[in-house]
Amino acid sequence: MAVANKDYYEVLGVKRGVSEEEIKKAYRKLARKFHPDLNPGDKAAEDQFKQLQEAYDVLSDSENRKLYDQYGENWRAVKAGAGAPPPGWERAQQSTRGPSPGGFDFGDFDFSDFRSTGTAGAGGFDIFEELFGRGARGPRSARGHDVEAELELSLEEAHRGGRRSLQMQGAEPCPTCQGTGLVDGKTCPTCGGSGQVLRPKTIEVNIPAGVRDGSTIRLAGQGGAGTSGSEPGDLYLHIRLRPHPIFTVKGDDLETELPIAPWEAVLGGNVEAPTIDGKVELKVPGGAKSGQRLRLRNQGLNKRKGGRGDEYVRLKIAVPQTVSPEERSLYEELKRVSRFNPRSS
Repeated sequence: MAVANKDYYEVLGVKRGVSEEEIKKAYRKLARKFHPDLNPGDKAAEDQFKQLQEAYDVLSDSENRKLYDQYGENWRAVKAGAGAPPPGWERAQQSTRGPSPGGFDFGDFDFSDFRSTGTAGAGGFDIFEELFGRGARGPRSARGHDVEAELELSLEEAHRGGRRSLQMQGAEPCPTCQGTGLVDGKTCPTCGGSGQVLRPKTIEVNIPAGVRDGSTIRLAGQGGAGTSGSEPGDLYLHIRLRPHPIFTVKGDDLETELPIAPWEAVLGGNVEAPTIDGKVELKVPGGAKSGQRLRLRNQGLNKRKGGRGDEYVRLKIAVPQTVSPEERSLYEELKRVSRFNPRSS
C-alpha cells in the first residue's frame, strides 16, 4: 500500500534531515502504537501501520532516502531507470510560507535569493520559466537519466565476443500525457508526473572480444527517456564473469589443472590439454612433478587491442583407485626393483 500524497517524514512525525537513529526511534514508537496485534479489528490502525512500514522502508535506506528527498513521490520511477521527473514538478513539500498565488506549493524555496526580474534578461531570470518552461505552458525538456545494469557473461562469451539480446524494462514517454507529466494542468495519473512509463523492450548488445570482469559497455541512447522530446540517457552495462568449471582467470592469462598418470609423469610424453578454444597437444617432460606448471603460449584470453594471453597448465599426478590383478603384479614388480625413495630428501 503506497502512501499517496503524504510526506514520509510526516508519517513518522520527524523533520527532514534527522539522523537514521531518530527515524528508527520514531518508527518503533509508532509501530508499537498501531501494530495490528495490539489493535485487533481496527482497520484505521492497520492502514496507519502499513504507512509506517512503507515510510520506514524508504527513509531507513540511505540510497532510497536520497532519491526521495530529491524527487519525492517520483523516486521509484527514477530508481527504476525511467529518468528524472520534469523540472519543477517534484513532489511539493509542506512549507510555512504557504502556497504560491497560482496555487502551487513550492515548499521551502526562498524566491528572494533569485532576484527574478519577471522575464529572462540582464540581471536575472524568470523563476517560473525556469521551473515550468517558457510561458509556463509546461515543463522544460531534460535529458534522460543514465541507467546502470549488470550483464553476466560466460568466460567463452567474454573471450570471443558477439551479439547478445537483453530483455529489459525501458522508459518510454507516457502515452497519457505525451511525456509532459501533466494532464489538464494536473499531475498525470499514469506516470505520476515523471513523463515516462516502463515497458519491456529487447536490446541488442555488441560484446567486444576480450571484455573483462568489471569493465563497462556503454549503449548510447538506451537509458532513461528524456522529457518533452529531449534525448534519452545512456545505458551502462557492468560486466560480471561467471566462475568457470575448468579455468581461472589471471589478467589476460588462464590457469587450469591437468591430471596425469604416474607413468606419464615418469616417462613424459604428449597428452591432451583443454584450452578455451578446444583441446591441444601438450608435451609433458619426463620426471614431471605434481604441481609443476607448463605454459601454452597464446592460448589465454583475447586482448581488446589484439593478441592473446597465455595458458598455464598445473600438473597433478593422479593415482588409480582400483587396479586389475595384472596391474597390481606390475606395481609389485616395480616396488621390488625400484630404488626410488620419495622421502630420502
